[in-house]
Amino acid sequence: MSAHPGPSLLVDNIGELVTNEPYGESGPLGIRRRAAVLVEDGRIAWLGPAKYAPAADGRIDADGAAVLPGFVDSHSHLVFAGDRAPEFAARMAGQPYTGGGIRTTVGATRAASDDTLRANVSRLRIEALRQGTTTIEIKSGYGLSVADEARSLRIAGEFSTETTFLGAHVVPAEYANRPDDYVSLVCGPMLRAALPYARWIDVFCERGAFDADHARAILTVGQAAGLGVRLHANQLGPGPGVQLAVELGAASADHCTHLTDTDIDALAGSETVATLLPGAEFSTRSVYPDARRLLDAGAVVALATDCNPGSSYTSSVPFCIALAVREMGMTPAEAVWAATAGGARALRRDDVGVLRRGARADLTILDAPSYLHLAYRPGVPLIRQVLHNGVPQCQ
Repeated sequence: MSAHPGPSLLVDNIGELVTNEPYGESGPLGIRRRAAVLVEDGRIAWLGPAKYAPAADGRIDADGAAVLPGFVDSHSHLVFAGDRAPEFAARMAGQPYTGGGIRTTVGATRAASDDTLRANVSRLRIEALRQGTTTIEIKSGYGLSVADEARSLRIAGEFSTETTFLGAHVVPAEYANRPDDYVSLVCGPMLRAALPYARWIDVFCERGAFDADHARAILTVGQAAGLGVRLHANQLGPGPGVQLAVELGAASADHCTHLTDTDIDALAGSETVATLLPGAEFSTRSVYPDARRLLDAGAVVALATDCNPGSSYTSSVPFCIALAVREMGMTPAEAVWAATAGGARALRRDDVGVLRRGARADLTILDAPSYLHLAYRPGVPLIRQVLHNGVPQCQ
């Protein structure tokens, strides 16, 4: 705590408080009834029964509503220009998703000014915040040149500390017949330019993008340079991505749509989180990941939006929660945990996605009596108010 603490704030009269800190018979969500939370200097200073709440400089009356940790969106692609609505319309008419449209966004992003890119990230970040997302990971990947990848990460860093270098998104058109040369560029000059602005490194390990050998080479160099490892894995079909993620000790293997029993066993026996992105399956008319198999095997599962202009143009974690419950075999409690504590695990964070003393004061107040309504009332704007670092946000 600072030597000159700011005003304290009490969130009081909470009907159902999701803490993700189990105690007694509270279950994995650590639910407390008739609770209150005291915030000081952007952190949680106290939580417990409302009748024992300490005095504070300010007060928010939750009026019996549910309160939960801010959502942790551990996979997004917000630095881009343009959109791909016609591509979406074509898919809805029956055209399959191949990932080839990424190059369309690369052209638009390269041509855009810093101010245009910054304004788009800001718009989407505010959009996500209004829907309860207080922590968000932002990838590069639509620049695919040394200068444009560094620029994308620099702009991403203005909105999040969770920035990911995804120079290995696809091979750009100018290297179409020279993938080895592009991998050398990513591992050398591009990585050096990205390092000052990135916390993570990622590769789209998929047919039409990067094979296991190229992905391993890129991730190993990035890891040696001090970046944490993440991996797009097994989205379009079975492949080596999940096994590679576990081999390298990646924080997260993302998509995990097409998994073998061996893949599931590998995830369950590792510290690598399986981050599921149901917005992508919704937007591409693809089969949804089988979250039930992962959970029953003991794997840690996170939910994220994959917000991007091509395959999942949604910033709504509540929408993804509803999809996970309806389409992926998750219970509402499992989906909410995956979108909060699970996302924090995927970012290897212990200060977000949970409500406990000392954690960051990121709270989402619902316009509903229970977290169950996030899946029970899909498409309804249920986020009444958001506190980010203890500060109430504009709604």
